[in-house]
Order: sequence, then C-alpha cells, then structure tokens
Amino acid sequence: MSGEKPTRLRIMMALSGADFNFLQAALDLTPGNLSAHAPSLEDAVLFEITKRFEGKTPVTTYRLTDEGRRGLEQSWAALDEIRQTPERIQDG
Repeated sequence: MSGEKPTRLRIMMALSGADFNFLQAALDLTPGNLSAHAPSLEDAVLFEITKRFEGKTPVTTYRLTDEGRRGLEQSWAALDEIRQTPERIQDG
C-alpha cells in the first residue's frame, strides 16, 4: 500500500462509505479519473464497490475493507517515518 499512487491514497483516505459523486467532488477528480483508479483498489482488496439503482439512477458506493484500513494505517506510518527522518539525522 505504501507504494500506491497519490490519487489512490487520497481516495482511500476519503472512504468510509462514500458514493461516487461525493468522492469525485471531495477529491476534485474527473469521473474518468475516479473510474480508472477504483478497479485497481478493488482488485487489491482494499475496498469494495457496490452498484445499485435508486429508481432509474445508478448509484455506486465505495467502502474500505479491513485490509484497506490496515494498508492505509501502514501508509500513514511509513509517511510519519519519512517525516521524522530529517529530525533523526539532525539530532543524531
């Protein structure tokens, strides 16, 4: 997960049961950009995609999986370690 592209990391950070329109607006992504990244995250079992209809309107929702949450936590830990590296070099 720590090697994921920035857009995929941003998508995962915003997820807790969001729909397509919310993610697109919150992350300032084009529909095509979000649609292109979502299957990669689903294939990696980092989140689930659910498609349904509300009347005649298609609704796509996304939810982080347990594995996705762990991966996101690992990414944050790796970023924290990188941020602390200059401090250790200066102090060491």
